[in-house]
Amino acid sequence: MAAANEEAMLDRRQMMIASGAALALPGAACAQEGWRPRASLPWTVQEIYAAVHRGRIVTAGGLARGAQGLRIEDRTGLYDPAADAWNEGPRLPEARHHPMIVEAAGRLFAFGGYRRGQGDWTATNTAWELTDAGWTPAPAMPGPLCETVGVGLNGRVHLATGRSPIGAANAQWQDQGDVDVHWVFDPAAGRWETARPNPMARNSAAGAVLDGAFWVAGGRTVNGGGTGRLDRYDPGGDRWDTLAPIPRSPGGQQVGGGLAMAARGGKLVAFGGEWFSGQGGGVFPETWIYDPARDVWERGPDMRTPRHGLAAGEVGGVIYAIAGGEVVSGGRAGGVVEAL
Repeated sequence: MAAANEEAMLDRRQMMIASGAALALPGAACAQEGWRPRASLPWTVQEIYAAVHRGRIVTAGGLARGAQGLRIEDRTGLYDPAADAWNEGPRLPEARHHPMIVEAAGRLFAFGGYRRGQGDWTATNTAWELTDAGWTPAPAMPGPLCETVGVGLNGRVHLATGRSPIGAANAQWQDQGDVDVHWVFDPAAGRWETARPNPMARNSAAGAVLDGAFWVAGGRTVNGGGTGRLDRYDPGGDRWDTLAPIPRSPGGQQVGGGLAMAARGGKLVAFGGEWFSGQGGGVFPETWIYDPARDVWERGPDMRTPRHGLAAGEVGGVIYAIAGGEVVSGGRAGGVVEAL
């Protein structure tokens, strides 16, 4: 089994390669400090997402590679920023990697992700809500969806882009393709709706809410590699607009898949991600800051630990970068937490 899992991860990396693959901080002292260490997640994990719920940052699921092969996680981490401490919450009903964690209308949900079926990349349409009784079933998504982008906006959940099965097979990463879907879930009604699709089908992008809009940044495609694309969704007009893309890194690589993003002080803050090349690829330390008033990205302070497949959360004006893979692909997951 370990050999099969290793082969599946290598297949994913090889497919990606073969396919072409200054934040306005208050005060000069804060700007010089940049990212600072915080209490690490008690376990190592990557391919995770997070949301803020009742003042805590919540993440669940993910994956890591160990001596026994690929480990798919079912644990829930609860981070208290005031205490700089982690607690473990209720376990997911079934282990998942890439489950999208979103809060809307004061309720916290986990959507989709991959489970272990005939392979380690079986896409799901499951939805769970975190209640006092633990993770309980919620209305399932219209179809399987993974590596998507999710936010809570105006009391609803918005999920856009990602990967879904392209045929009957649904066991390995290559069985799914990039999608431009945009699904909206109303927790009060328990109902899913379809909104205007995203302008570009892609996976592993990042999202945030700013100025009453849903922003989707970065991502990648199987055929085209990473993209710095930035799209903004206006829920009132059901309209997407495309704005200035995230710049390339100083080394010339395009920040794209596996990055994280949060909003702070009227700006978007995007960080991390990975890139692939014929020589293997790498992981980004860069932070990019977007000013919507000027439609411009500027370079922010680098993370201390470059990562991809990490989670982001913002509490009290502080942005947290949580865990993630410290080398390209699935080679080394970590539990590092840094705060900006």
